[in-house]
Amino acid sequence: MEIKIGKRTIGLNHPTYFIADIAANHDGDLERAKLLIRLAKQAGADAAKFQNFDAPKIVSDYGFRALGTQLSHQASWRKSVFEVYQAASIPFEWTYVLKEECEKVGIDYFSSPYDFGAIDFLDPHVEVYKIGSGEIDWLEALERMARKGKPVILATGAATIGEVQQAVHTITRYNKQLVLMQCNTNYTASPDNYNHLHLNVLKTYATMFPDVILGLSDHTHALAPVLGAVALGARVIERHFTDDNNREGPDHKFAMNPDTWAKMVEETRLLERALGSPDKFVAENERETVIVQRRCLRTARDIRAGEILTREMIDVLRPAAPGAIKPDQIQNVIGTRALRDLKYGEELRWTDLGPA
Repeated sequence: MEIKIGKRTIGLNHPTYFIADIAANHDGDLERAKLLIRLAKQAGADAAKFQNFDAPKIVSDYGFRALGTQLSHQASWRKSVFEVYQAASIPFEWTYVLKEECEKVGIDYFSSPYDFGAIDFLDPHVEVYKIGSGEIDWLEALERMARKGKPVILATGAATIGEVQQAVHTITRYNKQLVLMQCNTNYTASPDNYNHLHLNVLKTYATMFPDVILGLSDHTHALAPVLGAVALGARVIERHFTDDNNREGPDHKFAMNPDTWAKMVEETRLLERALGSPDKFVAENERETVIVQRRCLRTARDIRAGEILTREMIDVLRPAAPGAIKPDQIQNVIGTRALRDLKYGEELRWTDLGPA
């Protein structure tokens, strides 16, 4: 399975595609958003992603206040959930500027829509739809995006395998271009979160959904989860991106900065080189070590022409001279006759041996 995003081909046999999720880290400043686009490109990101939502269409102010307390990562927010979402929302008119900035620096632009109006508005401006984990059972929205005919990236945090299966079937009924991302949606930046990433779910996805592309949407800092996911077959990686983890805001603490992002890309490119081919063969750079490290059959003493070879007359020693008889053939050599005089330590060749 392969899909196209911009000029990039995404698939198992292609380089990993990195999405810098700028999300709310623009802090309400368009110029900051543009700066983060440039920094993401410099750090090696392939795409800069934003989020398009209108606070009253994504959260219920009444509903969150009725909970009586703010939970999980929201517990540390100084403002109400509704107020934070209002501050984090991107004016739709920014889209034109952000997309132009992405095109200028050579990075793909797209955004996650969180209501029907945003889905339809973004259609002319994006080449892929990203669906956040929280939308996984809003099948109306999933179908609406799938019907646009563009690649769809689906995150699956805080979901059961049944919900994932339902979402995948909803999307692929209309659109086969799907990236399925394992995800954990704890945004607290706690070190304990590594215990809950469950990268092995990617193996389950590969078995259950063999025609999708795998990915990881991650909110931790270390390189290990990304490298592990790529080794398990993920070819799309999404992490939040900021220029300063100490800034105040909902997404800064668990985001990556330009230095850590660049290191992630660098290490992943090394891993891709190291993964190589699934075929097992003597690698090009091993050809000389085959000679110096492997063994061949050699004479354990001087042997005269006409002698019948016994096991005691044969040593198994390095180096394995090109054309020499390999150790796994020793039983076939025992009982043959030397056709010429052989010096002690000389390698044995089939041309030197004949029937007894």
